[in-house]
Amino acid sequence: MDTGLTTEMLPAGEAATAAAARCLAAGGLVAFPTETVYGLGADATNPTAIARLYRAKGRPAFNPLIAHVADLAGARQIGRLNARASALAEAFWPGPLTLVVPKGKDCPVAELATAGLDTIAIRIPAHPVAQAILRAFGRPVVAPSANISGHVSPTRAAHVQSDLAGKIDLIVDGGPVAVGVESTIVGCFDTPLLLRPGGLPRESIEAVLGAALARPAAELDADSAQPLAPGMLASHYAPRAVVRLRAANLEPGEALLAFGPAPLPGAERAVATLNLSESGDLDEAAANLFGYLRALDAKAPRAIAVMPIPDQGLGEAINDRLRRAAVARE
Repeated sequence: MDTGLTTEMLPAGEAATAAAARCLAAGGLVAFPTETVYGLGADATNPTAIARLYRAKGRPAFNPLIAHVADLAGARQIGRLNARASALAEAFWPGPLTLVVPKGKDCPVAELATAGLDTIAIRIPAHPVAQAILRAFGRPVVAPSANISGHVSPTRAAHVQSDLAGKIDLIVDGGPVAVGVESTIVGCFDTPLLLRPGGLPRESIEAVLGAALARPAAELDADSAQPLAPGMLASHYAPRAVVRLRAANLEPGEALLAFGPAPLPGAERAVATLNLSESGDLDEAAANLFGYLRALDAKAPRAIAVMPIPDQGLGEAINDRLRRAAVARE
């Protein structure tokens, strides 16, 4: 693993965009903001750079990566979009949606990035910093979340620095992100699949498709299973502390991740308390989720108790991340 590397941080702007493009072209690793979370970028056509990205994150090499491109023309150069995929692309790109489609005939993305699958995950991010870097670089960029694999995803440049300083080359600081949970992933197969709930609600996607999204037959329950898309491992997005879901009360030594205006019995005993949204707004809760998990984890509680969160809209993605964060780890 890379150690002792000096990681530069630059504020977003023309100089940072140019530096990021040069770094990517040289096989370097660049963290930058998207509208969902901060991504860790590498040249998607460079297997050596991708291998370095896997090492920096400690990410299993069987876990595929999302290829980010600047526009629909770039997407069609690496993947084959059927009618459903094209309809979703027209409706929601740029934005927090990833489409898994068959690879294009001459797809330049390295096999290591697709984990040997005959499909590829593609996204066009909407964030202006990500767009500027992709256009300046001119090739697809793989960009998983810019954190240690399995840890809480980063929504600020400081989160990236905390996890990856000394392991990557450059962090472009574009401020806090807007959405706060990763992109929704849809498999555009004969039956469209919701592979990962995310920043685009299921209901919006189904409205365009005119059909319900199915879920994979079984969730992955072991790190030896090969996922169809990123973010499907059973244990993921995890803080160091144990996460206790749907808490109805608070135990001694716990921190509280609250939601809504109603208090939780015993809340006055909390090591620390943060409320995802006092008004019960799921968009606000999604934007705060990862940052608040990190902040509570820093208090070293015995556990993080999480109040119930509705499962509709972005609540589906929030609960998905919390369930994976709560999976028992050795």
